[in-house]
Amino acid sequence: MSLIQTMTVFEVMDSAYVNGEAIKKLFGDYPEVTVTSQTVSGEEGSTDFVKILVPGKNGKSIGGSAPTFGIIGRLGGIGARPSRIGLVSDADGAIAAVASALKLAQMQKNGDVLEGDVIISTHICPNAPTQPHEPVDFMGSPVDILTMNQYEVISEMEAILSIDTTKGNRIINHKGIAISPTVKEGYILRVSEDLLRIMEMTTGKLPVTFPITLQDITPYGNDIFHVNSILQPSVATNAPVVGVAITAESAVPGCGTGASHETDIALAVKFAVEAAKEFTNGITHFYDATEYEHIVARYGSMKVFQTMGFDPSK
Repeated sequence: MSLIQTMTVFEVMDSAYVNGEAIKKLFGDYPEVTVTSQTVSGEEGSTDFVKILVPGKNGKSIGGSAPTFGIIGRLGGIGARPSRIGLVSDADGAIAAVASALKLAQMQKNGDVLEGDVIISTHICPNAPTQPHEPVDFMGSPVDILTMNQYEVISEMEAILSIDTTKGNRIINHKGIAISPTVKEGYILRVSEDLLRIMEMTTGKLPVTFPITLQDITPYGNDIFHVNSILQPSVATNAPVVGVAITAESAVPGCGTGASHETDIALAVKFAVEAAKEFTNGITHFYDATEYEHIVARYGSMKVFQTMGFDPSK
């Protein structure tokens, strides 16, 4: 059950002293899994970037040819100490990503090895800053988005699920999880039918999606409103990216404590693990490659939306 892994990671992260080394210890019993941690400092402190590789039996890390799947836990920080004690709502993405890795590691140890590699990345900061946002405050981060993408968006990832708490809005009025349309190289494509099917299977309910705009897939720092940072990985890769939002019916601040729901995080973990199984086995696709090529041939490149664009003052 993914709930077991979720609760294990939840308890480890719910600490003022948690860091990348604590996450590495979670995988001490899984010698096939590689976990690295690197501390990076910014203007408002430091955070530990964690990268986890769960190798597949035909994965490219061992010279195979199976596709490589990426899971990114997106967030500003897991805690807002000293102003707030305990895990903040924004921590859900990091918990889900690490719990997904732990579930895949246990599966591998039990003989259920995926066909291809899965790379999981996130960062761990228990004392991140907060920042104002409408309609409720967000978590900030000790490092900027450019730095996050540098360490979290791994070039080997051929498709990426970006898991992020997405409760600080009035757009998604649903408690649980929701997925975005696929984003690739500045294009917002249609929602993947394969991922909708997996969502139906893992939740036992009708699939839930959420709207995104061109604003949301542009880089932070361009003075344009973003619903949150869930699709920021898409500005740093040519791989298709889908946001997995952990959601609420009400608008919940990212810096709010006591707002995480373990069962909802576990739903995101189940969804991510099943998507990893199918993608690395060549069954699930994030987008229709032929249709995408046709769109680009008609309308040209949209990569400008992966950049800061043009400065209107010049």
